[in-house]
Amino acid sequence: MTFFAHSSQLGKIQLTVLASVTVAVAGLTSIARAQDSLPVPVPPVPTETPSQENFDSDFIPAASLWSNPQLVQILEGHEAPIDALLFSADGEMLLSGGSTNDGNIKLWRLQTGKEIDSFRGHRTSVIALTLSPDGKTLASAGDDAGINLWNWPGGKYTRTFLGHSSNILSLVMTPDSKTLISGGLDGIRLWDLIAQRPLYTLTRFDNQTYALAVHPDGDILVSGLRDGSIKRWNLGTGSLIQTIPVHTSAVSVLAFTPDGNTMVSGSYDRTIKVWDLSRNRLELRYSLTGHAGRIRAIAINPDGTTLASASRDGVRLWNLKTGELIAFLGDHQDWVHSVAFSRDGRFLASGGFDRTIRIWQTASGEFEPLLEGRRQ
Repeated sequence: MTFFAHSSQLGKIQLTVLASVTVAVAGLTSIARAQDSLPVPVPPVPTETPSQENFDSDFIPAASLWSNPQLVQILEGHEAPIDALLFSADGEMLLSGGSTNDGNIKLWRLQTGKEIDSFRGHRTSVIALTLSPDGKTLASAGDDAGINLWNWPGGKYTRTFLGHSSNILSLVMTPDSKTLISGGLDGIRLWDLIAQRPLYTLTRFDNQTYALAVHPDGDILVSGLRDGSIKRWNLGTGSLIQTIPVHTSAVSVLAFTPDGNTMVSGSYDRTIKVWDLSRNRLELRYSLTGHAGRIRAIAINPDGTTLASASRDGVRLWNLKTGELIAFLGDHQDWVHSVAFSRDGRFLASGGFDRTIRIWQTASGEFEPLLEGRRQ
């Protein structure tokens, strides 16, 4: 494998992962993308919400800030769909990963919308990007079955983890920044980031893993499988705790709220399910429907009140407390593959099959919205 150096500008930016990153699955992606050009009507915002008997009547101001998001930047430069997005810690920069023979990781300055750096992340596609919570290790995964690591800040390449026999579809790190976890069609592997070596492998014949999420406490790993089930793992022992059938097709994305009391799952069956974990077990709160295609990405804002979901028809924003659809963003001209919130929750980035990244802000943001002519 050949690795590529990049400029030292990257070392000046400290990044944080704010959302789970979704992936394009080899062999299945072409099925989804064959429908990408089909026109999809913009759905109305529903006047009724899912069942709310389990929620109190307190209104969440943060969710309301996203009821009228403003488009402030359109970033162009990738030669293929954007499958991975990360904001910098200060919200001024964005990292993006290209797929389908792009393989580049690009760095953007949000204020100007300019690309300020680009380097080769993988041979053909960057499927996932993640940064350790302590900000010291950046990891990327591609369709070459390898995981590349860089010191951060500094941007110095350190090594590649090898062991998977197929595409790596998801990457997460534990809250203590000591362990990297990768998932793919050949199972789940854990890697020691301190000693820079493999730890152990979670393998089962039915363990074709599309999505991963680690509970904020760091003790439980949740994996989403091709058969529509979710598995819960004890990270201390590596033992399987529970297998739960939750969707009728592959579980493509998973995320926890920062307080760990809520988990969200999205699926190729076009549904999103919100789960209550407050009693230390999965209890379904409600299901969210309306997307016209597979759920490709989700992101939860830092205060845990707003969910962004992406699919063929665009991005939807939901009030996580009530399940209410609060906004629909249909500006992309094709499938949306990735979404991410900034650390302060004021900005949302979306990347799509149309090779563009769009930056949205809350109605109370400081950026000037794009003029209608520029949007076109």
